[in-house]
Amino acid sequence: MIPPELRTERLILRPLTAADAQALHRLVNDYSVAGNLARVPFPYPEGLAQEWIASTHAQMQRGEAFDLAIADSHGALMGCVGLTVKRGASEAELGYWLGRKFWGQGYAREAAKALLDWGFATLGLDRIVASALTDNIGSQKVLREIGFRPTGEGMAGFLSRNRSMPVFLFAMDKPQVLEAPPPLPILLVVAVALVDADGRILLAQRPPGKALAGLWEFPGGKLNPGEGPEAALIRELKEELDIDVTASCLAPLTFASHAYQKFHLLMPLYVCRRWKGMLRGVEGQNLAWVRPSRLEEYPMPPADKPLIAMLREML
Repeated sequence: MIPPELRTERLILRPLTAADAQALHRLVNDYSVAGNLARVPFPYPEGLAQEWIASTHAQMQRGEAFDLAIADSHGALMGCVGLTVKRGASEAELGYWLGRKFWGQGYAREAAKALLDWGFATLGLDRIVASALTDNIGSQKVLREIGFRPTGEGMAGFLSRNRSMPVFLFAMDKPQVLEAPPPLPILLVVAVALVDADGRILLAQRPPGKALAGLWEFPGGKLNPGEGPEAALIRELKEELDIDVTASCLAPLTFASHAYQKFHLLMPLYVCRRWKGMLRGVEGQNLAWVRPSRLEEYPMPPADKPLIAMLREML
């Protein structure tokens, strides 16, 4: 199995090719790089680069390891990143290195994160482990920043140093996929901006005992089963304000869409300038005629607030 080319914001992760051998040798044959890598000798023999590149393809075909080039957007080699699979293919070990001139720029974090995401999603891994020398502060920081947690200390043999060295151990478990919460039920209500001859808009204050009591809103209410929005609004205005309105006097303007804790409110807003009857708060609610420039001075339910800008533009 050969991984596809993985792209990040700045990098390309791709299988190594024979053409990478010269650059690979130049970058890794540096003690500041090789000295931090357990399985890399120093000095690094020039011919070893070609041999190792060829072996990476065979290992990928067998599903044993997935070592990729870290390349810039033009394909030039910067380093390598890899996963070595173990423990019945449920666990893998992460390794990476960059040429010294690429340190401190976030490339290791970017490359490692991309390969981790691919490994968990494609290889079916349950866990990925890693290690870093106890004095390699930079590598420890990278591992923590991409989500690894410390699991202890250990010793590891380093070819470049011809001895075992103390390392910090790290691990990351497969991210748990959280189930999406059930969709909220849709509550359809209808509202109207009643506009008087002076261009003022009527607001009604929700009375005590109702949800959101004390807030100011545009008159309206819920639709009854089988009821259209205009018919519901005509009914609500009669019940709440004791006025008569005809459908021809209701002009649709916009709508509000807002997710409350237990439902998602969808509220068409109409504009009405003509009605019959003397306005009064049938349910004892307070009423206020408000100029568009002062609407924000009245505390409103979250669904009503976005409608203010539209009304100001219209009026």
